[in-house]
Parts: sequence; C-alpha cells; structure tokens
Amino acid sequence: MGQAQFSDILEILSHSFSLRFLYLLFLIFFIKRHFKNQEFITKSHCCTNSRRFKTERHKVGKMAAVNGVGISWPSKLTQSQRPKLVFSPSPRRCTPSSSTIKMTASVDEKKKTFTLQKSEEAFSKAKELMPGGVNSPVRAFKSVGGQPIIIDSVKGSRMRDIDGNDYIDYVGSWGPAIIGHADDEVLAALAETMKKGTSFGAPCLLENTLAEMVISAVPSIEMVRFVNSGTEACMGVLRLARAFTGRPKIIKFEGCYHGHADPFLVKAGSGVATLGLPDSPGVPKAATTDTLTAPYNDISAVESLFKEHKGEVAAIILEPVVGNAGFIQPNPDFLAAIRKITKENDALLIFDEVMTGFRLAYGGAQEYFGITPDLTTLGKIIGGGLPVGAYGGRRDIMEMVAPAGPMYQAGTLSGNPLAMTAGIHTLKRLQGPGTYDYLDKITGELTQGILDAGKKTGHAMCGGYIRGMFGFFFAEGPVNNFSDAKKSDTEKFGRFYRGMLEEGVYFAPSQFEAGFTSLAHTSEDIQRTVAAAEKVLKQI
Repeated sequence: MGQAQFSDILEILSHSFSLRFLYLLFLIFFIKRHFKNQEFITKSHCCTNSRRFKTERHKVGKMAAVNGVGISWPSKLTQSQRPKLVFSPSPRRCTPSSSTIKMTASVDEKKKTFTLQKSEEAFSKAKELMPGGVNSPVRAFKSVGGQPIIIDSVKGSRMRDIDGNDYIDYVGSWGPAIIGHADDEVLAALAETMKKGTSFGAPCLLENTLAEMVISAVPSIEMVRFVNSGTEACMGVLRLARAFTGRPKIIKFEGCYHGHADPFLVKAGSGVATLGLPDSPGVPKAATTDTLTAPYNDISAVESLFKEHKGEVAAIILEPVVGNAGFIQPNPDFLAAIRKITKENDALLIFDEVMTGFRLAYGGAQEYFGITPDLTTLGKIIGGGLPVGAYGGRRDIMEMVAPAGPMYQAGTLSGNPLAMTAGIHTLKRLQGPGTYDYLDKITGELTQGILDAGKKTGHAMCGGYIRGMFGFFFAEGPVNNFSDAKKSDTEKFGRFYRGMLEEGVYFAPSQFEAGFTSLAHTSEDIQRTVAAAEKVLKQI
C-alpha cells in the first residue's frame, strides 16, 4: 500500500470518528434537556408489544402507589424494603422509568369514571358456571345490591378490580391479611418453600415450628391439630368435646357462626344471616336435635338450658367477640360467667377464635379478656392467607384425637408446607413491638371517625372496635346480640356500601360482618376513609 492510499484511509476514519462523536454529544444533550423540561414522565413506554403502563403521582398521605401495577407501600420504607414492581407476564422483559412519585390526599380529587363493566361481564359468565356466580354466598352482594366486584390483585392495604378501580380494603380476605396483602417476606418464604414441593401428605418440620408458636402464644392450647379451614376445625372440636365428655348436646349462641357443618346451622350468623335463611335445607332434624341456642350476652338463658338439660351438655361454643352477626362485644362479666357455669356443670368451654385469634392480641381474645377456655379453634391468620384451620386445648383432651386416641379426624392437605410457611412468617411479624398498639390506634380512629360522621350527617349509628377488628350498625344501639343487630337499617347500609365503593373503600358486603384493619393501613388511609364516609353519608 502506498503512502497516499494510507493517508486517504486515515482521513476517512478520522472523519467517521468525528461524526460519531458529534452524534453522541448531541444525543447526551437531547436526553438531558428532555428530562430537565419534564418533572415526571406521566406515561412510561414499556418495550413489551408497545404496551403502555400508566404511572400517576398520587398522595395518599404517606402512601406511594403505582397505578396499573396494583401495588403500594408506605413511603417511609427504604428502597430495599419496598416491594419490587412486577408486571403482567409478557414475552419480553421491560423496566418502568424511574421517577419521583407525587402524592395527593383529597377524596374529591379528579379521578377516572367509576365503572364495573368488566366485573359485570365476568360475573354474568360466572353465574353460568358456579351457583350464584360465587364460591361463598356473601360475595354475591345479595344484601347490599349492585354489582359484585371481581378482584384482580391485592397489595398492602389495597385491592384492585379488573376494571382498574382501586380500593382501601377493610375485609382483608375476611381476616387473614393482618400484616397486609401479599407481604414481601411471606411471598419470598413461600417461593423458597415451593422449590421443595407444595404438598407432602406426610409430616414436615414446618408443622412442628408453627405448632410450637401457636402453643406458646395461646393460653388454652397445650396440643394442636392443624386442618384446612375454620369449618373443619369446628367440626373436629365438636366431635372431640362429645367424645371426651360422653355427652351429646352443645350450646351455641344466636348469630354466632361456626362453619357450615350441620350441627351449627341453627340460628347461625355470617352468610346465613346475610341471606336471611333461618336454617339450611338439607340439614336433617336429627343433626340439630342436640344443638341448643341462647341469645349472646344472656347468662340467665344459658343457666336455664343447663337446668333443663342437666348432665347432657358437652360444651358451650362461642365467638368470644361476635364477628359473624356484625361486631358485637361481650358484656363485662359475660365470658367469666360462662366459664363459671361450664366448670360447675362439668362441661367444656370452647372459644371459636377463627376470627379473633392473633387479632385482638397475640394470644387471642382469651389473652385479651383473661379467660381461658378448655378448647380453641383457629384459622385465617395462622395460615397467612393460605387455607388453614386448627383446634387445640388441654393435653388430656387433645390426646383423645387419633392416632393418640379413639376420636377420628384426618385431612389430605392438613399441615401442608405452604400454609405452615405463611403462618410462621405472619406470626413472626406480629411478635414485633407495638403491633397491637398500632392496630388499636388506627382502628379506633377509623371507627370513631365513621360514627362521628354519622352523627354529623344525622344518621343513627353505633359501633365499636378492639385492636384490629371493628364494626358499626345503622341503628341507635346498643347492639348486644343478634336480635339487636337485626334492627339495623340494612337498606341504608346497602346505599352506604355502594357509595363507599365508588369512593374507593371496600367494606364487607353485609351489615352482619365485622371489618378488619392491618399493619399495612396508614393514618392517611383512615383519614381518606372517614372523609369518604362523611361524603357518602351526606348523599344518602
């Protein structure tokens, strides 16, 4: 190659490099100028199929939320503590643009039109596939009217339906979500457990761990048997009480719900009360002959039943705080009197703490009230959002359960590793300092705020709360039992309920169900809810 040719090549390369360098400088300048002129990119373009994820800046007090993704987190958390953004599965991975999230706090803020069109379409299809379109009756909105919402995702204190509406949730999957929905630590633990399998049908170490935690927490429990639901737990504990005492009859209270087993569907609460069903067809008379009922908080009625059926009563079973006829607290001496009566008559006392267990206190209602029953049923929280139940109590009684004793009960998925894992990590979180003080604070603010709004707007209302459980009635009150609860204005509750949905607040769709708060709820959530309640109460 000659010298002239070599010089020509160097000139071409030099020219090409200069062009590329100039282009790079121009690109850097353009990007810097673009981001300087825009405080926040309101619409982030993702690479997947040109799909656009809308990212708005909200202020919900100290809550940060990303719309279109269905997640939220307390803004005071460090970046490492915040949940990772997980988008819907797609062929290619995409990352949302980083941004500072602006927040707003007004109930009257400009928002998109509330619609349930997709929920309506999905529910219409569901009614062709499932009885009433649901797998549990209260979800059908029969008592409140309107269109049931179909949920797409949950996170923390929030829910999102398939129409894209967001709600502050006070149902918490009917109680389990006491630390908030889809907690990151619980999800991470479940992911690790699933690597080993989802069900063994054989003993696993996780059963020991959760059993030790339950026994150490709940005063009455010396041994425990895990099952798969609260109904199953109550079925097992009833059979055990009869086996241990050799007696046939049980006493339950009107409006208390202990699952859908035949002996309990007598003057039951929950969905039975919601739908106005006095009993259930298909339950033979023989199945309920030995079920005696009394009004809640009525000691004299209980004493009369023991006199009338002397030596025949195996046990009294009750919700220490009623949650399935609305939120109804025991009168000051009621639980102590029930404990005294059962001891005097050699009958067992069973606390159904499926709702109240680990919610009113770490040791449940029995710790909170200082009354120790002989047997206890649990569920909901001890599964951390997965199907679970348990019954336990004094060792001498529990040793009647097979294979230690002759009282038979079994279950394919009982003690499965996923439910055990979720329960373990949920209970660990509840052991943290100030847990129940915090629940008491925010639930008190919520309940009192709603009752004050009712008074301010001229509505007869009453209600109450304990720690992470609450309720209110559209009635003058006081409400001491199911008969009192049934005096509530259920039509007004329905109007209130539908109005609150449009304001982004999700309560239980029945006047006869308690509500639940969680550690994920913030004071700003409460303020927003109370403001929404006052707005709706003015309208109805």
